[in-house]
Amino acid sequence: MGTIRVDNIRVYSYHGCLSEETKIGSDYLVNVEVKADLSKAIESDELRDTVDYVHINRIVVEEMGIPSKLLEHVAKRIGNRILGDLSMVKKTTISVAKVNPPINGDVEKVLVKLSFKRKTGFKSL
Repeated sequence: MGTIRVDNIRVYSYHGCLSEETKIGSDYLVNVEVKADLSKAIESDELRDTVDYVHINRIVVEEMGIPSKLLEHVAKRIGNRILGDLSMVKKTTISVAKVNPPINGDVEKVLVKLSFKRKTGFKSL
């Protein structure tokens, strides 16, 4: 089993419960970690034998483009797409962070992190 991570995918999206958030938008950072059997790729040196991180990035960008009220909902969609599109992936952990959230306080970001397993579905961390 091996791990592939795609860190700090920067996306400008329109998520939030406040109407201003869905109109103005905000910066987000998404991290994706996948676990898969990479033994064939180690030997073959072929893209077809691994999890393509370009595909992971595309899934994130597409799912972040669909407005949601909650980061939890967006993370769930990303996790479901990764398991649905990438058959090699056995486990995945997704974190979605809103940078400079509109709350009363000096907060760099808020973050939701969810984990998924192919056999059991969603598992909260």
